Amino acid sequence: MLTHLSIRDLVIVRELALEFRAGMSALTGETGAGKSILIDALGLSLGDKANAGMIRDGCERAEVCSEFDLSDCPRAADWLRAHDLDDEDQCLLRRVLVREGRSRAYINGRPAPQSALRELGALLLDIHGQHAHQSLMRAAAQRRLLDAYAGLQPQVEAVARAFQTLQETRRALETLQEAARDRGNRLDYLDFQIEELEPLIDSAARLAELEAEHGRLAHAERLQQESGEITSLLIGGEDDLSTRVARLARRLEGLAELDPALGELAGLLDSSAIQLDEAGQGLRDYRDGLDLDPQRLQQIDDRLGRLYELARKHRIEVHELPDQYQRFVEERDTLTHSEQDLAALQDELTRQHQAYREAAGALSRARARAAKKLSKTVTESMQTLGMQGGRFEVACETDPEAESRHGQDQVRFLVAANPGQKLSPLSDSASGGELSRISLAIQVATSDCGEVPTLIFDEVDVGIGGAVAEIVGRLLRRLGEKRQVLCVTHLPQVAAQAHHHFQVRKQTERKATETRIQHLDPEGRVEEIARMLGGLEITPQTLAHAREMLP
Repeated sequence: MLTHLSIRDLVIVRELALEFRAGMSALTGETGAGKSILIDALGLSLGDKANAGMIRDGCERAEVCSEFDLSDCPRAADWLRAHDLDDEDQCLLRRVLVREGRSRAYINGRPAPQSALRELGALLLDIHGQHAHQSLMRAAAQRRLLDAYAGLQPQVEAVARAFQTLQETRRALETLQEAARDRGNRLDYLDFQIEELEPLIDSAARLAELEAEHGRLAHAERLQQESGEITSLLIGGEDDLSTRVARLARRLEGLAELDPALGELAGLLDSSAIQLDEAGQGLRDYRDGLDLDPQRLQQIDDRLGRLYELARKHRIEVHELPDQYQRFVEERDTLTHSEQDLAALQDELTRQHQAYREAAGALSRARARAAKKLSKTVTESMQTLGMQGGRFEVACETDPEAESRHGQDQVRFLVAANPGQKLSPLSDSASGGELSRISLAIQVATSDCGEVPTLIFDEVDVGIGGAVAEIVGRLLRRLGEKRQVLCVTHLPQVAAQAHHHFQVRKQTERKATETRIQHLDPEGRVEEIARMLGGLEITPQTLAHAREMLP
């Protein structure tokens, strides 16, 4: 719901701030006072095209801000969340026009493209009349409105699920069929790759172990020689390192008898002698265990070379070869059983196709019933809205060969505004005023299921008067009990039915002209309706008549 609108330096508006509430609000004023500026301002905040000529004379920029409460508009709230622009249940749209350069747009304080404003605006507000935000002109909106009117959302969702499943199975079948066309060649290829990789998979899994053994065998001679030399130094004779350290330990033990403080150090030397002896024994065992095996070295060298060659061939690392081998095996198994799978998928596709047609057929029949009912209701409303003899029809054409997530139907709103006219699409067949009244009749008929929370009717009273005008006013008031309605009108019969009333007037001061909009209190409403009834001269009788008209 629209809660606030502020305008600055737009056309002949210097500064304006308006608060809006739920229900029906009427905007009235003399011709040329600037009522259309309010519609233009809202249009700008919702992504309409802008030009520098809309900026007030003498100013370099203009600004429009509109604020919406989203508690009654979950689709807009979902859109904001999907685009990471949400701000609890509030939505602030801002548009800035500058004389030099392009206009700028903001959603909840964050810069946004004009297209995003239009997309979001279509979920927030509809302007009925000769203006841009006319969702009823769009085929998708007409289909959604019919479905909502008939309460068909469960059937629509069932069709969408059946269509999604059908598409997924169809894609899987196409993939399998494509693979089957080259099945023989692919199986030969896979057999060759598997045969080539299989003997080396265990080696690839033991790569670190093989590389360590290769390094050891490649340097076995040096390892044997130098470990032998170190062994000789440690435990090789009477003057080896372990023996010398042991003698030093015994000498220090003798000195410890003279000074016990040396006892701990003597123990350290004794321990070192033991460790040196153990290290020597270990090195001797290591040297004796080394095996100069050129044949084994060559075998490992060949295996590592083959592993790296295969890794380069498949453009992967050596440790990834087992995974690649497994993928080849799985693909071969799939292709081996592809004939079975292909037949099973074809049977499944047939079943799913039948399920989709049954769900879509049930939806089509329900839509056809709802279309007749809605056609009758709107046609009856047209007779009371100054379009006697006019007809409205919801055409629901089913194409048995069509398939979409929305079903097999093309839904179109057709109208003949006058007797004898041929039914034609809603967007092509009515004047601005007729279109507004037809839209009003549709909105009233579907008021319980409308998706857009705020509706603006721009001069719905064109070409009507008297009793018809009062009917239009009552319909708008009735619609305002479920949706927020803003109505620009010249007729007192319409304005009198509003829950809230705004007066638009033009004021000239010091050669400057401004449009101002004022929210009227109860007495102000009486005076404004009296002005609309009697012109500039307002008599006591006119005022009394105005009071009588108010509900």
